[in-house]
Amino acid sequence: RRVGALIVIERQTALNDIIETGTIINTDISAQMIGTIFYEGTPLHDGAVIVRGDRLYAAGCVLPLTQNKDLNKELGTRHRAGIGITENSDALVIIVSEETGVISIAQNGKLTLKQCKYASRIWAKAN
Repeated sequence: RRVGALIVIERQTALNDIIETGTIINTDISAQMIGTIFYEGTPLHDGAVIVRGDRLYAAGCVLPLTQNKDLNKELGTRHRAGIGITENSDALVIIVSEETGVISIAQNGKLTLKQCKYASRIWAKAN
């Protein structure tokens, strides 16, 4: 079974409003922690994690969905949320598809799909 993820890296634009929708965890970044957060059935797995500086700062956060009607209809909520947060901030978002394991990057309202074997292997080891 694959595990999906939505990891938002805060840059210059503060994401305080988004952080308030989740739970502050303020912990070290590790593959084990990310794997635990996004494991299905855990309380925080459905939302996004916010990385602030070198810390996993918040988890279970709700992101705004993109309103872009030109996107592929097969893109799910996780991808639409990843794109949405980048339309109004300078955040960089890493999206891991629960269905395919494909890792995508959202930035400036655009999505890039990456089938990165190295990153996929790291993700698989964490899960």
